[in-house]
Amino acid sequence: MRTLPLKWIILIALALIWGSSFILIKKGLDGLDPFQLGSLRIIFCAVFLLIVGFKSITTIAQHQWKYIALTSLFGTFIPAYLFAIAETKVSSSICSILNSLTPLNTLIIGAIAFGLNFRRSQIFGILIGLLGTSVLIFNGKAQTASEDYSYAVFVLIATVCYATNVNLIKKYLSDVKPLSITTGNFLVMLVPALVILGCTDFTSKMSLSTTHTAMFYVMILGIVGTGVANVIFYKLIQVSSPIFASSVTYLIPIVACLWGLLDNEMLTPLQFLGAFIILIGVYLANKK
Repeated sequence: MRTLPLKWIILIALALIWGSSFILIKKGLDGLDPFQLGSLRIIFCAVFLLIVGFKSITTIAQHQWKYIALTSLFGTFIPAYLFAIAETKVSSSICSILNSLTPLNTLIIGAIAFGLNFRRSQIFGILIGLLGTSVLIFNGKAQTASEDYSYAVFVLIATVCYATNVNLIKKYLSDVKPLSITTGNFLVMLVPALVILGCTDFTSKMSLSTTHTAMFYVMILGIVGTGVANVIFYKLIQVSSPIFASSVTYLIPIVACLWGLLDNEMLTPLQFLGAFIILIGVYLANKK
């Protein structure tokens, strides 16, 4: 019996981990507010990475630390809070689908701020992706009175942050090892996350059982969904190619939507269509 190639095993594992992150955020919000959740996510991951990758930060040159700080801000710090805020009003399934816009925004930011050139097919893909986003959001806004789809803008801003981060790393940190970048990022974020957590009412909640349960979900989100997932992703790039690795973008919403269905989240037929249109746009924009 032929065994599944390693790259496919890693791809599936990564899709399962990242696709599960959205439901973990949702569960974490049942006991924590968005700023507590975002801070704890960063703190748990920072502790994990500093244990496994502290020595790697010695390879970062002094002049590169300003870019490490910028990539920590755009790559994790801001999105960690934005996704948590968004999921207070928008379902985890919708957030996961909108997260698929990251590759499209990477192209747009690359062209506007970093001088990269578009191909015609990429422009077509971006327009299709934006069309799918409009269908997804406006249909949900019309059909779902219990949700506030204006909060979807927080996810869109987060994808712009992710896109900025990718371009910054490609231009300024391409010679730095991935583990060094990731560990350096979380070292920079640790103190601000602790300060933000300290400014909330977290200490008064610590005795509550709901807080303990929520922290358990966030610990998994931080260590596995952020720390371990990054290591797995870099391994996937090593054993395959960036193009193959980027295909995880298409699998994440599938996993997240399945979790959403298990948690009684429902998408309308038009929202499914919008999600499909977005993924078609992402495919066309990244097609070689």
